[in-house]
Amino acid sequence: MPAGIEKPPVVVVTGAWTTVKEQMPSVYAKQLVENGYAAFIFDFAGWGMSEGKNRFVEDPIAKTYDIEAAVDFLSTLDQIDAERIGGLGICASSGYMVKAYVEQPKLKTIALVATWLHNPEIATEVYGGPESVASLIAAGEGAQANFEQTGNLTTIEAASATNDKSLMYQAPYYTETDRGLIPAYDNQFNLASWKPWLTFDAISLAKKLPGKITFVHSEDAVIPHGVKQFAELGGDKVNGVWLDNITQFEFYDQPEPVRLATEAIVKHYSEAL
Repeated sequence: MPAGIEKPPVVVVTGAWTTVKEQMPSVYAKQLVENGYAAFIFDFAGWGMSEGKNRFVEDPIAKTYDIEAAVDFLSTLDQIDAERIGGLGICASSGYMVKAYVEQPKLKTIALVATWLHNPEIATEVYGGPESVASLIAAGEGAQANFEQTGNLTTIEAASATNDKSLMYQAPYYTETDRGLIPAYDNQFNLASWKPWLTFDAISLAKKLPGKITFVHSEDAVIPHGVKQFAELGGDKVNGVWLDNITQFEFYDQPEPVRLATEAIVKHYSEAL
């Protein structure tokens, strides 16, 4: 909560895939509070401190449901302005935040940072082509069936500097103890994630946006063409800021990229929230 502001607007902040609230959501939540907004961060069901038997599943539909539930919860609180609830999606949760905005009328506007937006076609490009994607989906279906039959999870390490079988082998941020590799990070990926993740279509949701949104991205970050497709479909409801020479992981926690992204999203909230 920001100091000295009675019933401030509030922003629900969500992070990249596999992450917990103590990672990039916390970074941006602190920035928002410094700019006069209340911020709400939480762990998705099955991740971090939240309960859930089928854990570490990157399911866009389930995570969208959690965002919508968070908005419902915030709308009951007297401490904030329930008419001014916004969202901030970072990286993979950009798509989830868009879906929540389309479906949850209490969510007044959203902003997206390090904007990962994909559809099945882009996912096929990113994950090695049709045969590779079919293999991943089959593995995911097997993992889900195994869980339903036995209750056992089929997981791999999410990030590692040494394990080349990890999901994000030698990825910056996630493998650095002074950045994303913190004790709170689950560092697990359930193979049952593959089907819901690879078949999710965030881009077509641009046609259903109820109001104006903004994004912050860079040509040097992930799948900029996904953001461009989304913006083209969304027309004048999608405004964006393109920053030069910033990588995906730098948006998560590096001071200058975070400052620039915060500046852009706060400007949007001041006009739309």
